[in-house]
Amino acid sequence: MRSFYYCIGMMTFIILTHIDCVSAQSTVEYLPFGDMNQWVTREIKESSIIGGKTRKLYEIAPTQTLTGANAYENLGNSPWGTSNVLAKVAGITKTNTSVFPEKRGDGFAARLDTRMESVKVLGLVDITVLAAGSVFLGSVYEPIKGTKNPNKMLNMGIPFTKKPKAIQYDYKINMSERTNRIKATGFGKQTELPGKDYPATILTLQKRWEDKDGNIFAKRVGTMVVYYDETVDWKNEATYEILYGDITNHPSYIADRMAIGVDERYAMNSKGESVQVVETGWADDNELPTHLILQFTSSNGGAYIGSPGNSFWIDNVKLLY
Repeated sequence: MRSFYYCIGMMTFIILTHIDCVSAQSTVEYLPFGDMNQWVTREIKESSIIGGKTRKLYEIAPTQTLTGANAYENLGNSPWGTSNVLAKVAGITKTNTSVFPEKRGDGFAARLDTRMESVKVLGLVDITVLAAGSVFLGSVYEPIKGTKNPNKMLNMGIPFTKKPKAIQYDYKINMSERTNRIKATGFGKQTELPGKDYPATILTLQKRWEDKDGNIFAKRVGTMVVYYDETVDWKNEATYEILYGDITNHPSYIADRMAIGVDERYAMNSKGESVQVVETGWADDNELPTHLILQFTSSNGGAYIGSPGNSFWIDNVKLLY
């Protein structure tokens, strides 16, 4: 299962159809704030028992500075969430920053890093976790109060009813030299897992509905998954086709990455509860989505699994019609 940080995969590389030439008839639509040029800076003072330093967290939304250890809610109608979070565990205020704005030309790009984050207080808490950089459509329920079930802390996906033919963005990759991955959950010793860690982009279109008990179900309408396996400088307007309907017989289909239910996603139901979105099957080709899930992540290994040193830059995120 994939989450904040992301899925098993030792096979290969860039998956799905890469479209080198875009038809002149294509309509190009930026996702809101997809040019990555506007950022909120959050200045948060951590607890004095762990040093009391003021840390900066960054969010993709209209440019401004916020001060204080306050839970963040998406501002300015921005659809983007990040893995930058405020945590309050055992009375201790701590932050994690693994997504950063980085200057690029006249604007900015988003840099996503896989890194280790530690909180050590003698007699109170001793936690070291692996945190991957993640930017996604949705939001985070702050403050984070523990490392258990990180997926439930995320509201994944935004309302969306169109059927784009492709996604397009600029990217750059720096791959860690590690041949295996680290698993660090904050409990017990760190362990090493076999397999290379890959930055990844995951896009799914879902047709969701909710039953009387507040359970959320979905059919899979569209799918696009791409993993990256090598260090590369900026690639502009990389374009990837979105596949619709049942794709199990498509040459690009890889079950470990694209199957129904391979991702554990959560969303807020009408009762104000975070519940798992249960995928029930493939939608028919003519069905329209209700929600769009899009995630860029510097590690594909799952929650708290990855290789420190992986970095994934993204910029100019668009949909093509």
